[in-house]
Amino acid sequence: MIDWQAMRLTLELATIVAAALLVIGLPVAWWITFSKARARFLVEAIVGLPLILPPTVLGFYLLVAFGSQSSLGRWYQSLTGRTLAFSFAGLVLGSIIYSLPFAVQPFAASFAAVDENLLAASSILGASHWRTFWRIVVPLSIPGLITGLVLTFAHTVGEFGVVLMIGGNIPGVTRTISIDIYDRVQAGEYAAANQTALALLLFSFLVLAFVYGANRKIWAVYPFK
Repeated sequence: MIDWQAMRLTLELATIVAAALLVIGLPVAWWITFSKARARFLVEAIVGLPLILPPTVLGFYLLVAFGSQSSLGRWYQSLTGRTLAFSFAGLVLGSIIYSLPFAVQPFAASFAAVDENLLAASSILGASHWRTFWRIVVPLSIPGLITGLVLTFAHTVGEFGVVLMIGGNIPGVTRTISIDIYDRVQAGEYAAANQTALALLLFSFLVLAFVYGANRKIWAVYPFK
């Protein structure tokens, strides 16, 4: 039987992380794409680090950073009366860090594909960088933005190592669907694990089908060449 509590928590986590990374990822991707700073490659390396770091390594350092012995952990505990590690808030913050490159890289790639002549024309006509971004760059980058959001959402839904390290396995608080599947396999409940895994597989397929279909419609409306 599917653990609907774990499923609900997972979808809530993925939605919050995707929304947060839309806000965080857009300015970061803009800076990476258009900045002339010599140290830009260092920022790109930092953003992309979660792609190659083993989840247990990243999870361990996040656990240390969120712990009650760290400045961040003590500040959060003094503010809320609760620990940041092994909490839903800790899962959200850790997932944002872990999924950052899955949002920023597609965003940056879509920004880089925008014709520079359009940006130059906008500047000549007196438009501010902010107006150019929202009126030209964002509309022309919609497929990349959708891709980044969906990759972030799907990646968060499937998280295991980082979630387990910083959140543990607390029902209703940090127990996500991937941890539920792992626990059922460990307990020998293969039929229940298979049922949950199939539901997650179907959900992932429907999400990807929607994204590809939406991108095709967008390109049909905006056939940029």
